This record gives sequence, structure tokens and C-alpha cells, in this order.
Amino acid sequence: MTSEYDIPQASLIHSEEPYAAIILKHSRESHCHYCFSVLPADAVPCMSCSIPMYCSQNCQLQASGQTYGKCPSNIYINGNHSNNLEEYVMEITSGGDVVDQKLEFIPEHKHECQGVNWPAVLPTDIVLAGRVVMKSMAQKGHFKEIPNILETLGLSQCYSKMPSESKLELHLYSIVLLFCLKFSYCSELLTNEFSISQIIILLSQIRVNSMRIVHMKSSDVFGLQDQFGKLLPSEPALTSSMEQVRVGQAIYKTGCLFNHSCLPNIHAYFLSRTLLIRTTEFVAAGCPLEFSYGPQVGQWDCKDRLKFLQDEYFFQCKCAGCSEVNASDLVINGFCCIDPNCSGVVLNSHAVYCENQKLKISEPSSINPLLQVRMLNDVNVKKVAHLSLGKKNNWFHIKSGYCLECDSYHDLESSIEAANKAWIHIRRLRDSTVSREIDTATISDALRSLGLLRSTLHAYNKGVAEAEDNLAQAFCLLGDLKSAQNHCRASIKILEKLYGPSHIVIGHELVKLSSIEQALDNCSAVDSIKQLRSIFSQYYGSHADAVFPYLKFLNKESCSHT
Repeated sequence: MTSEYDIPQASLIHSEEPYAAIILKHSRESHCHYCFSVLPADAVPCMSCSIPMYCSQNCQLQASGQTYGKCPSNIYINGNHSNNLEEYVMEITSGGDVVDQKLEFIPEHKHECQGVNWPAVLPTDIVLAGRVVMKSMAQKGHFKEIPNILETLGLSQCYSKMPSESKLELHLYSIVLLFCLKFSYCSELLTNEFSISQIIILLSQIRVNSMRIVHMKSSDVFGLQDQFGKLLPSEPALTSSMEQVRVGQAIYKTGCLFNHSCLPNIHAYFLSRTLLIRTTEFVAAGCPLEFSYGPQVGQWDCKDRLKFLQDEYFFQCKCAGCSEVNASDLVINGFCCIDPNCSGVVLNSHAVYCENQKLKISEPSSINPLLQVRMLNDVNVKKVAHLSLGKKNNWFHIKSGYCLECDSYHDLESSIEAANKAWIHIRRLRDSTVSREIDTATISDALRSLGLLRSTLHAYNKGVAEAEDNLAQAFCLLGDLKSAQNHCRASIKILEKLYGPSHIVIGHELVKLSSIEQALDNCSAVDSIKQLRSIFSQYYGSHADAVFPYLKFLNKESCSHT
């Protein structure tokens, strides 16, 4: 997918309903099985099997292949009506123009509620494949033979790249699914080699093309409580954070055509089950439109991103983030220089190998000169690797254990051992935060460990940001919001170096910071709220309030500060 013309930042470029979708097993009791919204107290069950739960009768009807129509506009009380009250009620409430049968509203669950329980037993992607098969046959108008899946969906498949064990698993599941469909719904369905092969192809397509539907959830945190459930005397105020919740899995025929990049220029999100894609930066005409399949620069280092994409999607990523040197990959797991006045980074052997592979040191003639010039002019890279850029006729040169700024040697073995010891206390604090059983000794140990990490790891190492965030959460629970604010700001400062100041991850962190600042009645909350609203508008446009209802609360609370 490429842009045909210049596209401004925050432009909505695509919107699509799923070809087929299904709720994930862990969300079956908490979310609507059709629109994936949180279930209300008066949830509506499936009319046939009562297993799926829906948030409304509208979702129940759409899942059954129907959609609301219009009720009669004029109903006359005085008139010639049937003497049978039951017949009269059915005539009014179930008239032909009340429910409208349409092909695009093909029943997605009907074949699963015929007195059997196989959809609850089989893995989610297998059940999703069943829904794709049933819809494709319904569109063809017959249920005797499975259509050609490659022609129906037109998606790539990864069967030839899969290991033998995974291929065997697909063969077994395809046979099981075929017989489940035949004996529970389509008695005429042919169970031959062609049908089995089509399901195998479909499963391999779902493996690399299906999307996880993600909704945002606001988590509110109060302070510690005593044994009677009352807040401790410190009475800490409410703080909030945002988290992504995976609720469903779906196939979007057009959405699947967008390629991956670890430095994406578009962002995918969901309203109900609708996929929306929006540009996060200006995209010039002819440029690829790419979003992230999971890992991004700033989230993981290059080595872990490459491994994930190879294992999950069977391709070697060659995006800009994985083929060009960037400051984030240099510092995300880097160590600091032994000279306290030097800002250079020291890399371990794994990071060195990955960075050298980017530039193919052994074949300098193969490097694009324009790429090398762009890299040499990267201010962020120069801050942590200035000396290395000047060596060997300006070709980038990296050695494990040596500072990329001043070339000082750092004993990484002892530093790694020290960092591992420090992480013991940080993890203990994190566990205490989850169980809400924090004492001063745990806090003190974690603070000392943070100091050790800062003296060992690079100032922009992501581990330091995570340690700062853990301490911020702990101080929130203890009611020490001023300390929580300081540690939250320290974490955000590092993340801005790894992701960039306008990344959506920074927006999520600013939700935490702004809620702490509001609890402190701090006027700086206004600036934090303005920044996070700017980021959310960049990623979600006019849908920002719909995706993040918490923004409305922030708007109201910030009025008094303004």
C-alpha cells in the first residue's frame, strides 16, 4: 500500500468492517460477542444456545444475520384487528419491515449453536476459520463445497515457510473443523481432499493476516487500605493509567494488505469491531503506508524485533528501523561509559552484531551513500556514538564493550552481574505493588537498586524507565504523590528519547502523570493534558474521545487549573 498523493498528518485513510470476527476466550464473560464492548448487567444471550452474550438486542440480531428496520409509523388503536392478542402482537413487533435480511449480515454464529460445544473447545483461530468458511459458502449460495479460499480472500499464506510440526497441526485441525461443520450444520458438505486443503490454506492465511481487536481500558488506582477496607490515613487521591485489552480476532480483507514497519507512519485502531487507519505523520505521494504488526523501535531492540517477526510472520524485516542505525536501538539495552562525564553508550556482543549487520561492515561498497550521510547527520546518534562515526573513513565502527563516544573499555560482565542483583529488588517491588503489600524496606531497597542501575546502564536504557515507573506506582499506593510525580516524569523523559516525544506510548504515560498532577492540584497538569490531547489527536483524530473516554474527565478537571 502506497500513498497516491500527499497525505496530511492525522488523516483517516481507511475504515473497514471485518470479513469475519470472533471474541477471544478470556473475554467471553466480560465483552459482547458481536461488538466487543463491555457487557452490561442486563446482557442479552443468544436466542438459540444462550452461550454467546451480547450487549444489546441489536448486536444479538446482527450476529444472527439480521439488522434493525423501522417499526410502523402509524399504529391505529381503533380498527379491524385480529381477536387473538398473540397474533396481533406478533403482527406489530415482527412485521416484515422490522427485521431486514441482508447478505452482508450473514449469520456468524448460527452454525455454532446446534447443540454442540466445539467452538468453546477449539482454539480461537480455528473457530474463526469456521466462520470464514461459512460466510464464503453463504456468499456463493450453496453449502456443499468450500470455495477456493485463495480467490475468496486473496491473502498471502505462509504454509511453505512453516515447520513440519506446525503443518501437521494445521492438517489435523482442518480435518476436525471440516467434520464439525458437516455434522453440526452442513450435512451435505463434501469431506474430500480439496475441502481439507482449502481449510489448511485458510488457517495459514489467518496465521499471518488476522488482527487482534484491541480496546483501551482505564485503570483507576486508590491508595492502600487497612484490614477493614478503608483508606489509610494518608488518603491518597485517585490516579489513572491506560492499558490495551485484546478482546477479539478478525480478518480485514483490505487492512491485511498494509505492510509492516518498525517505524510506522500509520496507526490502526478499533471502534467496536470497525478497523480504522490514520496517518501519524505527513506522508508524501508514493511513500509506503505501513503500520506495526507488534514490535516498534523504542519498544524492543533490533534483535528481538527481527526474531519476533520471523517467528510469527515468517519474514526478515528490512524496514528503516531494522536497516538503518538509530539512537533508540543503540541505547535501549546499552550500558553507560565508565567516564561519568561521557554520554556515550557501550553495547554487548548481541547488539554489536545486529548494528553491524545493518551496515554490512564487511561490504562497505554495498551501503547506500545517502543512507550513510543521513546517519552521520543524526544528532541523537552523534550524542552516544560520535567517535565511532569518525573512524575508518567515516564508516560506522562498533566494538563490544567499548564506548562509542570515547572508546573507553567497560567490563560488561561485572556490570551485568550488578544489574541482575538490582533487578531482584525492583521485581520484588513490582510484585508488592500488584499484591498491594508495600513496606518501607521494599521501597528503600528499590531506591538503592535504581541508583545502581543508573550507575551501570545507559541513561536512556529502557530498564531504567521501567524501574522509575515501578517506583511511581508504588509511591501512588503509599500516597506519596510528589515522589510518584518525580519518578513518573523521569520515566517519561527516557521513553521520549526511545520513542520520540509525540509517540502514542508517551500519551499513555502522560495519562498517569496528569492524573497524579491533578491529585496534587498542580497547575502543570494543564500542560500534560494539552500534550497528551495533542498526541491522541495525532493518532485518533476526532475519535480520540471515543477511544479514550478518560479524556472527557481530564477536560473537566483541568478547567479549574486553567
